[in-house]
Amino acid sequence: MHGDMRSFVIHMSSSTARRPNADQLCAGLPNAELFEAVNGRDPDQIAGVELHPGNLHRPHYPFALRPAEIGVFESHRRIWRKLVDDDIDLAIITEDDLRTDPARMSQALDLLAPIATPDHYIRIPVKQREAPAQTLAEENGLRLILPKVIGLQCVCQMVGRRAAERLLAATDQIDRPVDTFLQMHWITGQPIHALQGSGNQEVAGEIGGSTIQTKPPLSDKLTREIKRGIYRAQLHLHPQRPPASSG
Repeated sequence: MHGDMRSFVIHMSSSTARRPNADQLCAGLPNAELFEAVNGRDPDQIAGVELHPGNLHRPHYPFALRPAEIGVFESHRRIWRKLVDDDIDLAIITEDDLRTDPARMSQALDLLAPIATPDHYIRIPVKQREAPAQTLAEENGLRLILPKVIGLQCVCQMVGRRAAERLLAATDQIDRPVDTFLQMHWITGQPIHALQGSGNQEVAGEIGGSTIQTKPPLSDKLTREIKRGIYRAQLHLHPQRPPASSG
């Protein structure tokens, strides 16, 4: 049924607390394998990354990239490159703190099978917050949409080979986290769809905590929230729109 589909679970082998969850994901996803995450704290692993301080694109990104965010971005880029190099038309890419509902995920893949092409990037998010610019398919409580504003997080997505090619071309230099960059469809030329209702959850808290978050002092937190709010307002000026109908 999902015979041609490949799955890659991004996992850093040193994160032993996450290994059982990563193995469980591999067991449940089609033709799945662990994919070694890039360690953003290891200068050798990110030696080839050309970093910029949030000023490559508008809106400017108001925060410095953390090592973990650089590692996550590079991990996704390496899988995109694998899709292109190995001629993989479609793959599910997940992070190792995903928990799927196997029955729902199976329905989700059935819904996407006749729709997804190598040109697609379809988020299968854990948060169901995106508002549709267009609804493309709906059944069994699942809904495939083109979101007006693309949501954050890259916990689970289905990525096509040509989408991967476009994203690779757009990311030879990076200045913000991968999920934030993917929101900028007008820069990447890559529309991003979202499949809602998949039952996906994020379980970082249960398996040893997030690899990125640290607790900042309150004053920093407020400053961040204000900057984030301004950034988000600028993002809303670039909604995704349904393609003009041909005919």
